[in-house]
Amino acid sequence: MSEAFIPISRPSIGSREAELVLDAVHSGWVSSIGEYVDRLEHDFAEFCGVKHAIAVSNGTTGLHLALAVLGIGSGDEVIVPDLTFVATANAVAYVGATPVLADVDPDSLCIDPASVESKVTARTRAILPVHLYGHPADMDELNKIAAKFDLLVIEDAAEAHGAEYKSRRVGGLADCAVFSFYGNKIVTTGEGGVLTTDDDKIATRARHLRDHAMSKERRYWHDQLGFNFRMTNLQAALGVAQMERIREFIDKRTLVFNWYATLLDLGQDVRLNRVKNWAKSVHWMVCLEVDWFDEIRREQFMLALRQNGIDTRPYFCTLSSMPMYAQQPLPIAQRKACIGLNLPCYTDLTHSDVSRIARQVNLALKESRPR
Repeated sequence: MSEAFIPISRPSIGSREAELVLDAVHSGWVSSIGEYVDRLEHDFAEFCGVKHAIAVSNGTTGLHLALAVLGIGSGDEVIVPDLTFVATANAVAYVGATPVLADVDPDSLCIDPASVESKVTARTRAILPVHLYGHPADMDELNKIAAKFDLLVIEDAAEAHGAEYKSRRVGGLADCAVFSFYGNKIVTTGEGGVLTTDDDKIATRARHLRDHAMSKERRYWHDQLGFNFRMTNLQAALGVAQMERIREFIDKRTLVFNWYATLLDLGQDVRLNRVKNWAKSVHWMVCLEVDWFDEIRREQFMLALRQNGIDTRPYFCTLSSMPMYAQQPLPIAQRKACIGLNLPCYTDLTHSDVSRIARQVNLALKESRPR
């Protein structure tokens, strides 16, 4: 491998991030109390156009917290997309509820409202749409279904910082939303996440449960079972610096996507992310779908790229294919999970990098095409 390895993702961390993290270290406030936690919450709420942002230890605990705050538990059902990272369903299971799987839209890859409505039962309490790979779900249609059946809606926006639905940023389009700040996300704190909401009661209860449900009036008095889902001041300092650059991060991902769109040999059977006319995707991942792929052909294709120093990753496995959520496959989600993969996309990629990736992808596509 003569050329440098290109990973699927890499955080962009510079001198400003180091400056603020070091300042947090020197302050002595290295745990969950400190000015940077407050600043990150303020900055992220402002960015999403909501009243409240509550920092948490990661995106999964954020989802767990949101479900607990909304009182979802044993005997309840929550509708989730079949094509998503497993944390979406796991968080539902953590509170004792049952994740019910819905199929996805073939273009956006997000949960299909028609499939959602067909899954509603007397036990359904909430819909948990995922803004998959940076593309927003169809929130108006989902909110209409929620209103019709008196359901709650929680946005899983882990991958979609800054994505827009009909000119409104995700994070304020439902009862609450949860973002991830994992190392491969658009904004990172290493680990970490944030819950956003416009609802004062949800925000107050989330802050309470996040910190062991500790009383504000009596020290070390806890009025119910709470959690330790707090973010550290050190992590938040990194996040504050990242938020100063979030528009740069989003703009660069869009540019990288456009480079791919120009350089790859695309057609009816080879395509990149499709974007609905009401959506602005932030292209957290560049998605490549190849109609003649199955899992074996895709693995061979990815191996050929890796042998030339280029990392890729497959689409998420469907939840319905996993032992703890096993059920009859949902056709669109199952098909997409077999033919899709992600190409490298991050802030520090250069046009030369993308040209090299595209050249190798085009060669591998040519070799893999059935004769």
